[in-house]
Order: sequence, then structure tokens, then C-alpha cells
Amino acid sequence: MQTLDVDQPGLPDLQFVLMVAALCTADIPSLNVPEDVRRTVFDRCWALLHDTPPPTEPSQRVLDLREGDDVTLEALVEVIRRTLNEHGYSRMTWDHEPSEPTLSTSPDAQPLTDRLQYWDPAHPPPVDGPPETGHN
Repeated sequence: MQTLDVDQPGLPDLQFVLMVAALCTADIPSLNVPEDVRRTVFDRCWALLHDTPPPTEPSQRVLDLREGDDVTLEALVEVIRRTLNEHGYSRMTWDHEPSEPTLSTSPDAQPLTDRLQYWDPAHPPPVDGPPETGHN
């Protein structure tokens, strides 16, 4: 069982927002947050980033944070925490193995993709780069 503390996630804000957005849009039956609350979290985050209604097609329910700034990120963190807490959720829990990717990853993005599989700060990913070798 995996757990994410909403108020003290132990993650950088960007990683926290991306993790919650992914959980709220994923089809994970074991997630303890009901579908209507997940939808509310995503829709409120969407409203901070867009002037249009959130998409209804599941494959289009993705937050693109590239145009945001620090203020936007802080607002997203706040709206996620407030929404989950007002519905009585201080922790998100789920039991789900990572899924196989549906698209191939470019070689440049592969190190980031590999690191994202280790979201838990208590168990950091392996360090990127070639192994250390001794020099004469």
C-alpha cells in the first residue's frame, strides 16, 4: 500500500502537484479518494490554469504546468490540500503497481522517466550517469 500525506508529502511542490493530478485522473480502483472528489481536485486545478472548461475525455485530462510560475504552483498546492481536506482526506492511499508505458520515451527523457518511478523520498532513485571509475 502506498501513501501520500496531503499536508506533509515530503515532496517538492511540483512533484506533489503532478503526483496528485496523476492519481486523480488515473483509473486506480484502490485509491481511497472517491471519483467525485478526484474530479473536483482536477477541475479546480484546471480552472487555475485555463479559461475553458476542463475536458471530459479521460485522455485529455492532463495538467500542463509548463506555462505556470511559482505563484501558480503555490495556488495549485493550496487548492489540492484545501479540496482534499474539506472532503476529509489528509492522506491518499492506493495499492497499484506502476503501469507499463503506453508510449515510448525519448532517450533524452529516459533518465527523468526512470527517476519518476521512485516518487518516495525515503527511497531515492539511483544516481544518473556512468559508474565511478578510478583514474591513474
